[in-house]
Amino acid sequence: ATMAVDKSRVAVGFMVAGVLTVAFGVVLTFVGPMIIDDQIVKNTVIDPQNDLSYTMWKDIPVPFFMSVYFFNVLNPKEVLKGEKPMVEQRGPYVYRKRCQKDNITFHPNDTVSYREYRKFFFEPSMSAGNESDVVTIPNMLVLGAAVMMEKLPYAVRLMISATFKTFKEGPFLTKTVGELMWGYDSGLVDFLNKYLPGMLPSSGKFGLFAEFNNSNTGLFTIFTGKDDIKNVHRVDSWNGLTELSNWGTRQCNMINGTAGQMWPPFMTKESTLPFYSPDACRSMELVYQRPGVMKGIPLYRYVAPKTLFANGTDYAPNEGFCPCRQSGLLNVSSCRHNSPVFISHPHFFNADPVLLDYVQGLHPTEEEHGLFIDIHPQTGVPLNVAIRLQLNLYMKQVSGITGYIDGPILNTFHTNLVVLPAVMEFMQYGFIVLGLASIIIATLVHHKIRVKLAHVEWHRKHPEPTSHVLVKATLCNV
Repeated sequence: ATMAVDKSRVAVGFMVAGVLTVAFGVVLTFVGPMIIDDQIVKNTVIDPQNDLSYTMWKDIPVPFFMSVYFFNVLNPKEVLKGEKPMVEQRGPYVYRKRCQKDNITFHPNDTVSYREYRKFFFEPSMSAGNESDVVTIPNMLVLGAAVMMEKLPYAVRLMISATFKTFKEGPFLTKTVGELMWGYDSGLVDFLNKYLPGMLPSSGKFGLFAEFNNSNTGLFTIFTGKDDIKNVHRVDSWNGLTELSNWGTRQCNMINGTAGQMWPPFMTKESTLPFYSPDACRSMELVYQRPGVMKGIPLYRYVAPKTLFANGTDYAPNEGFCPCRQSGLLNVSSCRHNSPVFISHPHFFNADPVLLDYVQGLHPTEEEHGLFIDIHPQTGVPLNVAIRLQLNLYMKQVSGITGYIDGPILNTFHTNLVVLPAVMEFMQYGFIVLGLASIIIATLVHHKIRVKLAHVEWHRKHPEPTSHVLVKATLCNV
């Protein structure tokens, strides 16, 4: 009987424990997510007291890599004659990007200001070549200037071409990868910086990424998320601006989203990824594509919609980014010193197919050329990022500006501006000398004639004896 009672008590004990476990489980079903969400919020807010998350935000520990590809032009001479450019892709040339925030200042309205400095370091082991590799690309200085100065008077364009020739700047440029990336010595750049300061974006060497290295992306002021976690990382202002002035409409000038490194937590498939890019001079927005997993961690993949770089005709909200060309090209000349520069996806992916007819050697695919960001939806932390963009230069034949003046144009230039002025200068002094000589000679002749007439008149009034005349005549004839 005693054993039965003990067993009964054990059974009751298990039943109570079971009930309590079920009850605790039910409670956790409701409370657990709240606890987890609360912990996510605490660790997502930008706060120096959150050592781990704050340190990760301040000095991003995850390595960023920038892979650069060059389109080496194989037929530059033929391009100048009107043929299609034939290109081969060279690269990647991989650079490790180190980002560090500085000048961090917290404000009473739950925002924080900072400047993020960036440095690039070449990674030979990850690259397909060295920075000493030589490639040929369009000369942005010459061809950009040609389009920018198309409407100037013809004589001015000829003088600009003469300047290009003086400094041996042609329509195409053959340099090493390192020189093209970070700058090369140029007599033309030195000349322009000396006599036309402010015309170029940099006062030092001219390079495609010279402005990026050892620089910052501007003064960002973002929300810390203390007031509302949905606002964390959202940009309040950039360089003191709450909107831009580069574009034609208020919508296009809006500064939306985050600074492009982290987003608010608790994302859904309906969420988008808006961010502001100082390098592109505009805000962009990615859209959900599909779920995925990376090393056991769930993620959402967000991609660029086809409308991102669409022109105003195909997508009306983009009208403010015009003047536009074909869809797939973003005209950024308004924030690039009016240089005819366009941004697109690599190989004109998601662009108007007609663009592929302009260049030989392009083969766009989503796998290689699509832009995407993989996000951990609960925390808003990126797990994998591929921001793939292509820099394009609008090339146009402009009469009077060819990089080098040669042939008939050079002869005309030399004849009109060198030979004729020299001849006219010689002629004007020649006529003066000739005129003075004529006056002197005429004066002498006139004086001689007057003396002779006076002598004849005197002899007429005072005739000499005949014998004397005969003797004189005789003496003259001897």
